[in-house]
Amino acid sequence: MNRKLSYTPLLYIAGILAITTVVVVLFQKPYTFHGTVLTPPLPVTDFTLQTGESETFSLSAARGKLVLLFFGYTSCPDVCPTTLAELRQASENLGDDARNIQVVMVTADPERDTPEKMKAYVAHFDPNFIGVSGNLADLEAIWEELGVFVEKEDTGSAAGYLVSHTSSVYVLDRNGNLILMFPYGTSAVDIASDLSELLKQTKQ
Repeated sequence: MNRKLSYTPLLYIAGILAITTVVVVLFQKPYTFHGTVLTPPLPVTDFTLQTGESETFSLSAARGKLVLLFFGYTSCPDVCPTTLAELRQASENLGDDARNIQVVMVTADPERDTPEKMKAYVAHFDPNFIGVSGNLADLEAIWEELGVFVEKEDTGSAAGYLVSHTSSVYVLDRNGNLILMFPYGTSAVDIASDLSELLKQTKQ
């Protein structure tokens, strides 16, 4: 039996596999994010706000994680509960990777949203979410830096005023830089997919 001939099929198969691998690597499309990517990422000034009685949260304390900042208020009738529900589902979709993200809701209505109220509100959606409040001056500095729109609207009803506010979710990378923004209405599936990709790209 000719030993050279017996190896020919194996060599042929190995060659095909090698060529296929090269083709996949060269022509594989890069991941396309569903959110808006900021290039280059923008540094965000550290802040400290209250998250309950005698409790505070500093943005720098979440370094090493992806931070999802959302601005809203506890009396919000639609946008806020919908967004928090999507973020909760996205977190569940991430499975074990959820430990590498931190959702933080910053109030857009400090007049009514006490730290305790914010804490209880976000816990209704996910006990790992953090809700923060503070004085108007501190909050306005954060809103201004991130371009967050906040405006009270008098409804003339017993329910009180509403607050128009930016409804996007701001994603900060592991170093605290703004890297991605999810517009209102982005699905939990798309959010989880983008976060999973960011975690892969910045794996520590």
